[in-house]
Amino acid sequence: MPPVNHPRTTIEGVTVTPAALAHAEDLAAFVAASPSSFHAAAEVARRLTDAGFTALDEGEAWPEQPGGRYLVVRDGAVLAWVVPTAATAATGVHVFGAHSDSPAFKLKPQPTTGSRGWLQAGVEIYGGPLLNSWLDRELRLAGRLVLDDGTEALAATGALLRLPQLAIHLDRQVNDGLALHKQQQTQPVWGLGEAGTADILAELAAAAGVDAARIRGYDIVTADTARGAVFGKDDAFFAAGRLDDLASVHAGLVALEAVADGFDGEHIAMLAVFDHEEVGSATRSGAAGPFLADVLERIQLSLGADRDQQHRALAASWCVSSDVGHSVHPNYADRHDPVVQPLLGSGPILKINANQRYATDGVGAAAWNGWCDTAGVTSQEFVSNNAVPCGSTIGPITATRLGIRTVDVGIPILSMHSARELAGTADLHDLSAVAGAFFAG
Repeated sequence: MPPVNHPRTTIEGVTVTPAALAHAEDLAAFVAASPSSFHAAAEVARRLTDAGFTALDEGEAWPEQPGGRYLVVRDGAVLAWVVPTAATAATGVHVFGAHSDSPAFKLKPQPTTGSRGWLQAGVEIYGGPLLNSWLDRELRLAGRLVLDDGTEALAATGALLRLPQLAIHLDRQVNDGLALHKQQQTQPVWGLGEAGTADILAELAAAAGVDAARIRGYDIVTADTARGAVFGKDDAFFAAGRLDDLASVHAGLVALEAVADGFDGEHIAMLAVFDHEEVGSATRSGAAGPFLADVLERIQLSLGADRDQQHRALAASWCVSSDVGHSVHPNYADRHDPVVQPLLGSGPILKINANQRYATDGVGAAAWNGWCDTAGVTSQEFVSNNAVPCGSTIGPITATRLGIRTVDVGIPILSMHSARELAGTADLHDLSAVAGAFFAG
C-alpha cells in the first residue's frame, strides 16, 4: 500500500500533519547519512536490504523468475525494484527517478595546500553552487577512497573545513555585491601549519579506518554539517543541505519500502537514483549513461522476453522524474511567471516547458494528476518566466534514451543550489504519497 496520506490540518493557510513531521525527521537522518552520492546510494541500499531486498552483482548471473525484490549499486547510483509474481515477459515498469548528487566543491589532485601558516584544501567547483552560501559554515568531506587492491571505502569526516569570508572592515563595498574568484577565494581552511607537514587524505583515511598509504584514487566532495530542521510558524518549513535532490530520493525510497510487502501490481515498481545530474548526467552512473537500460534489459531477459516483448514492455512503462523546482520568491517575484507561482506547503509540482527542458506533455500531466488524486494530494504547476532560462533534469534524458513516457515533477523550494535549501514540510510527505500511488498503480 502507498504511504497513508493523512488529511491536513489547516491553520491560516499553513498545513502540516504528524505524518509530515515524522517524514521530515526521517529525511533529516537520511541527509545526514548521505553527505555524498556514494553515501546516498549506500544508504538506500542499506535501508532496502533491511526491508528484504536482495543486492545483485552486475558481474554475476541474476535470478530468472518473476517475483522478488532486488537492488544494484553502480558507483553513486542505485536501482531497486519489486517484481510481481504475475509478471510476464512484456510487463512494464513504473520508474521513479531522482539523483544523488548536489552542487558542492570536489577535492582536486594534490589536495593539501596552504599558505601563510594556514592549511587549505585544493578544491574544484562541482556543478553550479550558490558560492556565497558556502561561506562561514562548518563543512565536512565525504565520498569514496579507492585502495591499492581495487577495493573501495566510504569516508566521511566530521566538521573539518571552513570558507572564511573577508571582514567588512577590509572590504567596505562587500554589501554592494559579492563576487568570489572561483580559484583564489574558494579554497577552504582546515588547520594551521605548513602543507608539507599534514595531509588531508590522512584525515579521510582515518575516518574510513584505512591506511592512507593505500589510497590510489578518490572521489571526495564537501557537505554542510548542519542537520536538517523543521522550523517556522506551524512548522511550515524544512531546511537542509542537498535537498536537491535527496528530497526526491528519500520520497521514492520511503514509498518503495511501503509498497514492497505483498506487492501485486500489474507492473514492476522501480526506484532509479542517478549520479552526476548536476554536471550533465553523461557518465556510467548518470541518467545519460547505460545503467537504467542495462538493468531493464536484464530484468526483461530474466522474464524470458524476446526483442519484441522488450519493446512492448517499454511501451507499457512510465517514468516519473522527480527533481526540485522553484517556489515563488517573495523578494524576487519578478523572476517568476506572473500567473503560475507555486508556493511552499501547497503540494508537489508538475514541471512544464514548451521547449522540452522538462519531458511533461498532456498525457503525462493527466497521469500525474490521477496519481495525485489517488494519493489525496493537491498538485501545483511550474513554468518559467519567458525571460528567465529554464533548467533541465533527468526526465528528457530518460525519455530520449528509452522512449518511456516520462513526466517531470518535484517539490517547490527556495535557495536552490545553496549549501542549505528550504522546502515545505508538508510537500515532502505529499511527494512520497504520490510516489506510492505511482508504484501501486
